[in-house]
Amino acid sequence: MALTRVNPTRMELFRLKKQLAIARRGHKLLKDKQDEMVRQFMMIIRETREIRIEVEEQLKKIISRYAKAKLKARRETILEALMVPAKALKIASGSKTVMNIKLPTVSFADEGKIDLTYGFAFTPGDLDKAVLALSELLPRLIKLAELEKQSDMLAKEIEKTRRRVNAIEFVMIPEMTETIKYITMKLEDNERSNIIRLMKSKEIIMAKTTSLSD
Repeated sequence: MALTRVNPTRMELFRLKKQLAIARRGHKLLKDKQDEMVRQFMMIIRETREIRIEVEEQLKKIISRYAKAKLKARRETILEALMVPAKALKIASGSKTVMNIKLPTVSFADEGKIDLTYGFAFTPGDLDKAVLALSELLPRLIKLAELEKQSDMLAKEIEKTRRRVNAIEFVMIPEMTETIKYITMKLEDNERSNIIRLMKSKEIIMAKTTSLSD
């Protein structure tokens, strides 16, 4: 707010003090929101890390078994064996609210046990183990995807809120405070000038009254 464009009146001073009080309350609310989002974000990050470690360990084993299966059988045989899904899974998306932010959720329903749809005569056992292990890991993969999307959305919202908090704290509030100080000084100067003028006017009137009485 440019000080040269401010009208130094009591009405303007009252308006700015009211805006400053609102800005400080807004800053506190945004800061509390930011702190809570950071807390929720850290909880999600910790859970994501635990699941990611688990998933990566299992995927290494699955990939290793699949690699062994490819060495023991022809590529066409493996691709043909994997053409038909081994199980059905119903997935539904939803949302939950954290500090007025809608975060996506994913729910799934496992429809029955896994059923290997290919014959075992020409496929290696390592392929069976890889398919079964991947089927067991699928719910954790879905959960990991959900958590990573939530953490990504929260991180963006935290950054947006942080910029707003900083703008209010380091730009808006200091400018308002400086402007209020400027208007207060101007009003005090005007008041002192008025008092001086009144005193001089009183002296002139008293001098004239004295001269007339003489």
